[in-house]
Amino acid sequence: MPAIISDQFRVMNAETFVKSLVSIGNTNTTYYTFVGQPNALNSQANGISEWAVNPPPPLDGFKEEGEIKETIISMKKVTQNDVRRMVRKVVWDSGTTYEMYRHDYSIYNLSPITNSSSLYDANYYVINEDLRVYICLDNGANPENPRGRPSVDQPSFVDLEPRPAGTSGDGYIWKYLYTIKPSEIVKFDSIEFIPVPEDWGVVGESISTKNNAIDGKIEIITIKNRGSGYSPISKTFTNIPILGDGIGGKATITIDSFGKVSNVFISDGGTGYTKGIIKFEPGAPGITQNLNNTGTPALFDVIIPPKGGHGYDIYRELGAYRALVYSRFSTDSSNPDTIIGNDFARIGILKNPTKSGSAVDKLEVSEISALKSLKLTGSATSTTTYAVDSIITQQVSTGVTAIGFVASWDNVTGVLKYYQPVGLATEGVGYSLNNFTSSPGSGGSLTILCSSILGDPLSIDTSFSGLSTVINNTTYQLGSNFISGISSSEYNNKSGEIIYIDNRFPVPRSKSQKEDIKIVLEF
Repeated sequence: MPAIISDQFRVMNAETFVKSLVSIGNTNTTYYTFVGQPNALNSQANGISEWAVNPPPPLDGFKEEGEIKETIISMKKVTQNDVRRMVRKVVWDSGTTYEMYRHDYSIYNLSPITNSSSLYDANYYVINEDLRVYICLDNGANPENPRGRPSVDQPSFVDLEPRPAGTSGDGYIWKYLYTIKPSEIVKFDSIEFIPVPEDWGVVGESISTKNNAIDGKIEIITIKNRGSGYSPISKTFTNIPILGDGIGGKATITIDSFGKVSNVFISDGGTGYTKGIIKFEPGAPGITQNLNNTGTPALFDVIIPPKGGHGYDIYRELGAYRALVYSRFSTDSSNPDTIIGNDFARIGILKNPTKSGSAVDKLEVSEISALKSLKLTGSATSTTTYAVDSIITQQVSTGVTAIGFVASWDNVTGVLKYYQPVGLATEGVGYSLNNFTSSPGSGGSLTILCSSILGDPLSIDTSFSGLSTVINNTTYQLGSNFISGISSSEYNNKSGEIIYIDNRFPVPRSKSQKEDIKIVLEF
């Protein structure tokens, strides 16, 4: 049986997602963006040596979910200031023919320029050079130009009422909707999409725009066929009723010297229309002219506005069924959660992760390190190098070995960050991913060996506990809390639901580097 998921359901889902973040006092849902997959170029780490030339497509299964969580580097909490609903970016350009808003685009009535079967895929709105957004109510379409005409005058006005943008006579009627704030451009502008304001009709200029909208008010009528044989000629007829389920709609129609309809415009848009027609022929309501024996009645298209009227609900009017989630990852002396000296090759979004050691307590910290860490010490700490992407091991006790991959190494603070993907649980370590420990058992050692090391192996500093360390009168923040030289991940890496995954070409990180992560979710 034929069925579809409607566009309005998608718009509603985007709204639900955004509102789950902006609801004041909401404690039920948290979202974190993450960067992950260090060692992407190390085939030993992930079994995919071609990642540099062809990142593998993300896989969406329970097996992959666990693997992804194990390789997360750091995470940032998404706040209400980090998400906006989005629509496609259509930039105004002189000489381009834009499509006009119509309520009846479908597979049986494709849009004239993009051949879209959905309004939301048509180019019926634009953003100008001043970041103002306008909807095209009329593109100059007529029987001689059924596809519309090129736009010559760039809209720039901020009036509430629809009108032409200039004096060229290109036939366009625009309605101003909103201006993107400069403060939102850095976060939410992208190559393909533009943000839509939140709290439409509640704050700012959107209050006036929404209040000015009239439900079911007709703004545009187009001429589909000019007809012929009208008499008397060269006459204007006023108060021609717009028939349908609304009230009060009236049009003014002009007959040219050839007995054809030359112009039609709205004299009163009325209210409450969800369908409408004009009957401009003898015997129709309000019509007094005649047609000669060979004459034919003109045909018109009455364009029905969206529910509430133009400008009432910007999300429905423009099709805001996408949301952009923004995060900035950087590293400095006060923020060591995102490692340097290694790559990341995956970004994503995790819903409702929990605190380390808990399956129920929601994580609420704004930024965290998802890696585990060791505080090492030895006589040559400053000259020893544990190579990133190499394997480290510790003899925990006789026959028991802990194993992990080096994510980063800081020979100033002596902090080694690592992770333990399940693929390391081979026969050589008893098929078990044992934890590194500051209390090794019989036959064990505090020494951390490495498959690629410069200098002598160092040992876990069991005397160190805390969040920072002081070296030569300089305080270094470590990003996580150490107890006896060991720090666990700041979140429970078996918790949360992955709702977005994107494998990328590896991105190397340096200390001065910042990454602006923009994730567009389409519902």
